[in-house]
Amino acid sequence: MLLNQKVILFLVVILLISLNIFVLDKVSYIFHPFIVILETVFLPFILTGVGFYLLNPIVDFFEKRGISRGYMIAVLYLIIATAITVVIMRVVPLLSDQISGLITQFPDYSQDAQANFEEWVGSDSFNQIQNTLGIDTSKLAHDFSNQVSTVLSNAWSGLGGLVGRITHTILSIITVPLILFYLLRDRKKLTPFVLGFAPTALRARSLRVLLEMNHQISSYIRGQIVVSFCVGLLLYIGYLVIGLDYSLVLAVIAACTSVVPYLGPAIAIMPALVVAVVTSPFMLLKMAIIWTIVQVIEGKVISPQIMGKTMKVHPITIIFAILTAGNLFGLVGIILAVPGYAILKVIVTHSFQWFKVKTGLYEPVDDDSAIVVEAGVDAEKI
Repeated sequence: MLLNQKVILFLVVILLISLNIFVLDKVSYIFHPFIVILETVFLPFILTGVGFYLLNPIVDFFEKRGISRGYMIAVLYLIIATAITVVIMRVVPLLSDQISGLITQFPDYSQDAQANFEEWVGSDSFNQIQNTLGIDTSKLAHDFSNQVSTVLSNAWSGLGGLVGRITHTILSIITVPLILFYLLRDRKKLTPFVLGFAPTALRARSLRVLLEMNHQISSYIRGQIVVSFCVGLLLYIGYLVIGLDYSLVLAVIAACTSVVPYLGPAIAIMPALVVAVVTSPFMLLKMAIIWTIVQVIEGKVISPQIMGKTMKVHPITIIFAILTAGNLFGLVGIILAVPGYAILKVIVTHSFQWFKVKTGLYEPVDDDSAIVVEAGVDAEKI
């Protein structure tokens, strides 16, 4: 039969889901308090999760050797506090000096870049290109000026919101160590607590889903942090070798942006490119060589060895996931696109398997072989 009970039931379920979405959209205002709560706890939750996946393997390792979790957590906190103190005393002053110097020199860089641009615009080559393509330089300059004015206006109007976000970020960072302590100490109680909300018949499958999600997230977080650190270190060494100004700042920017796969390196190269361009054409060439070498090492050696094949996500899928999440959720979406997609993939895969088992819509039928023969397809190749 074209329509059997399973198909009708499936269509009814889709209809009910669509109806619920329509109703919830009309009364979306009742979810505003929950949205505020989610926005409040989101950043501490993310930071705590990153800290948990970095420190929990260490705590588990020493717990198996007879050291209590609470004692080991206290030791790790002491080590981290000492490391942060050393970084603040040694690295931050150097980083601060380079940032101040970059900010001070930025007007000179802008003037040099403008002079180089004006010199290039007045060249015969540019005039030939302009005549060939029909480019109106005055219109381009006017549009660019309007865009700059709009950006500056929006930045000034959003200054109050920026201060509020910085305050919220600082408060979130302060609460992370306390939340992380209890999460690390009571880690073994977390999984049974979460499984308690699942129906009894689905707890085994829910446990498999949680374990697979945990593996995906932990592999990504640990691997991406190590990869970003290696990229920043290699670029810092390379920038020092070629004598590029503000090498530490540029390397730190590259390490931070490398958290975003594929798009991060393209973002990180821009400030280094500006500094190299205003220094000299030869410096630009040397910077490009260093950047290419580091990217080859990262793509061919570091990422395959550290990240491996744990994510099992095609690069094209990752790019589309980053672009979509960035368009929907901004910077946070770009950072969380890959792990979010990995979690969603695990949930959808297991849900589809459960759906196939319960509905039986994908079970083989007796006339499958006859259909294949009539279509002229070799069954062994399917």
